Amino acid sequence: MTVTYDGLTIEWLGYATVRLEAADGTVVYLDPGRYGVLTGEWEPDTPGVAHPPSRDYRPEDGDVVCVTHAHHYDPDGIDRVASEDATVVAFEGMDLQGSRRDLPRLANLDYELRAVDDESDLVVAGVAIWTLPAYNEPNGPHTRPDGSPYHPEGRGCGYLLAIDGTRVCWPGDTDVLDGHAALAVDVFLPPIGGAFTMDRTEAAALANELKPELVVPIHYNTFEALETDAEAFAAAVDDEIAVTLDS
Repeated sequence: MTVTYDGLTIEWLGYATVRLEAADGTVVYLDPGRYGVLTGEWEPDTPGVAHPPSRDYRPEDGDVVCVTHAHHYDPDGIDRVASEDATVVAFEGMDLQGSRRDLPRLANLDYELRAVDDESDLVVAGVAIWTLPAYNEPNGPHTRPDGSPYHPEGRGCGYLLAIDGTRVCWPGDTDVLDGHAALAVDVFLPPIGGAFTMDRTEAAALANELKPELVVPIHYNTFEALETDAEAFAAAVDDEIAVTLDS
């Protein structure tokens, strides 16, 4: 699904993978890969995965690749989208040892690395980047049966990007947190699948507070736990805010 806003091309490729291209040709990727969104192949040991699109996506055109946390860290996905001189911006506190996947250290990637925490402020390839806290509240609505969060505080981040004058926010895998509604955002990319993040009702309420020009919901319908009613989400967003859904 592709949409254009004020010269910025926004393409949701599935799950949390988004490609942003500015009018000057600068390309940014958010959380590329996982669950077959770039390869068309299911990952093993993933029950209930929706059939991914049939594709072998390898443009290798990204100037900047942003990774929020370990669940979205896919080295093959990064290789598929990153140009030779790309910069990878990744949360420094990712819990790679706790992953069931065999993941290389960030320092072993063949790209320039900018490690960030959840309060970083940097410029990469002319793109201003601010990081945001991203986590589930303990004993909140998006936790395990014992009340422990799927995404503990300090394990990941969200991103607010300024690309050619347009401010794009991907808050990451997170609940709605204090401070989110105070952000200045033109294009909002909320997760709406629920279970591990804010759900469609919470995301719509946040969109109505943020009042961006455009909302492109992502991180839903990838597998059974993320199934949701995107049309109901769009209907809950105020009429003056444009919402683009995957067709």
